[in-house]
Amino acid sequence: MSRILLSIPHMGGNEQRYVQEAFDSNWVSTVGPNLGAFEEAFRQLIGHPCVALASGTAAIHLGLRLLGVGPGDEVVCPTLTFVATVNPVVYLGARPIFVDSDRLSWNLDPLALAELLELRARAGIRPKCVIAVDLFGQSADIDAIQEICAHYDIPVLEDAAEALGATYKGVPAGSKAPISVYSFNGNKIITTSGGGMLVAHDQKLIDRARHWSTQAREPGLAYHHLEMGYNYRLSNVLAGIGRGQLEVLDERVRQRRAVAARYRAAFAGVPGLEAMPDAPFGVPTNWLSVFLVDPAAFGATRDELIAALDRAAIESRPVWKPMHLQPIYESALRHRGAIAEDLFARGICLPSSSSLSTTDQDRVIEVVQATARR
Repeated sequence: MSRILLSIPHMGGNEQRYVQEAFDSNWVSTVGPNLGAFEEAFRQLIGHPCVALASGTAAIHLGLRLLGVGPGDEVVCPTLTFVATVNPVVYLGARPIFVDSDRLSWNLDPLALAELLELRARAGIRPKCVIAVDLFGQSADIDAIQEICAHYDIPVLEDAAEALGATYKGVPAGSKAPISVYSFNGNKIITTSGGGMLVAHDQKLIDRARHWSTQAREPGLAYHHLEMGYNYRLSNVLAGIGRGQLEVLDERVRQRRAVAARYRAAFAGVPGLEAMPDAPFGVPTNWLSVFLVDPAAFGATRDELIAALDRAAIESRPVWKPMHLQPIYESALRHRGAIAEDLFARGICLPSSSSLSTTDQDRVIEVVQATARR
């Protein structure tokens, strides 16, 4: 049997045409018509100016720098996230503080955030910014988070890397925060093989980030530099893939939601298996279909289920390991964390590709059901 993977790229048809145009016109570096067209299409989708970059991590790095994050600053992050959310904080010499998840969305808990910010205010410390992450295709409660942060005059950066195509209160996920980022990594809902997008409400911020992304070279013939820059610009070739992928985004979202709905229907009668909840304030993409395993009711632990799937040539993964449990960040400050720890201990991500066939999904379902029966 061929191995069923967790989340794989799914081409739409026009990607190859746009890439071929880049080759035919010799626009194969970090300038060219695909870049402009990709950014314009994305701007129309999200509603704000944007710049295409080499990765979502690069977008977070530049976004934090736009917000003035620097050495010695504190940046509040959810503990339940991928490490790429947090590493750019350290790139800039700042310190992360980790906050627990809520049960409603599995994202940053607004109540825990409010508690932390009050404690820091009492200590005479104001964090430089807060990063809100939209996990597994579901938006965080960004209005509540921004309202709490506004009380302390703290800006919010929204890491919507996993949530392109989701909505929050009827608007695109990532469109409400003053700065937000998206990822086009190979496992995301659409891909450029590797890439990201930085979005901001202020065009001047995007212009500045674009300047930084090309080594901050000043206009003119000489290689003249006034500030630090990076080699972060997306290539025109990969932007061609992005153009084609963006054209089929709505279809890919529908397909991912269909995969999630089919899992939920199949597992409705399986004790000890609980789907990630859909928060009432938005509509997720179900980028990944995620479930919690109750070992006592299910009859096996999460790790035993992962092992059973692996023996059947099926890839599955735990949910993100909380940052406060990572050795690299064990000395960082945190506020609470028990909910994130529980989600990590019991959470499993099942194969969720938009191209997943019903035959392959049936294989996954059969192994999960058989493991429960055993």
